Amino acid sequence: MNDDIRALVDRAAAGIAAGIDEGPGPVPGRRFRSAGLAGRVAPWLAAAAALMVAAVALEQTFTSLPSLVLLLAPVAPLLPVAAAWSRRTDPAWELLASVPRFGLGLLLRRTLAVLAAVIPLLAVAGRATGHAPALWLLPCLAFTAASLALGGLTGVDRAALGLAAGWAVLVVAPSIVAARLPALLAAPAGPGWAAVTTVLFAVALFRGRSEALR
Repeated sequence: MNDDIRALVDRAAAGIAAGIDEGPGPVPGRRFRSAGLAGRVAPWLAAAAALMVAAVALEQTFTSLPSLVLLLAPVAPLLPVAAAWSRRTDPAWELLASVPRFGLGLLLRRTLAVLAAVIPLLAVAGRATGHAPALWLLPCLAFTAASLALGGLTGVDRAALGLAAGWAVLVVAPSIVAARLPALLAAPAGPGWAAVTTVLFAVALFRGRSEALR
């Protein structure tokens, strides 16, 4: 390196150091990210709560309808999960998703936070309508696991939204028209939901450790 280039590099380094010294202090990153996450997810959690309240009210009012609580419970966490991991709403998404293991850990923590908020809502709805916990909990966990497992292919937000739309069209609407619950939501289907949930979570963990999440 000749003297002119060295002098240029030294001046640039000195200018950067001076700017850092004179600039504002660092923003508490964790607090900022948490507030941003809460702001993105809170409206969807509120929507999920409102949906379950409406499902309980309709189920208790129109007894001829199939259980709306059971029909909606599998997809109740999907919109908050989509909001918690979306490239369109997370300013740090590119950085986080580029590191597979760190991204996986963050995704799992955010998903657990969503479940910690949604499952009590479902528990209250299930108790109010007299449904056994396994009937709503296992499908709920299975769909959450499916959105994580598909996230490496389509993006977690797209997977969650696609699963919710598919369930609404293929299961919820036909069940309301036929005025009966599908066999998928009957008690004998419980072991199948448990097995599917286990497999999907295993797939999500494997894919998350081997590639960047979307």
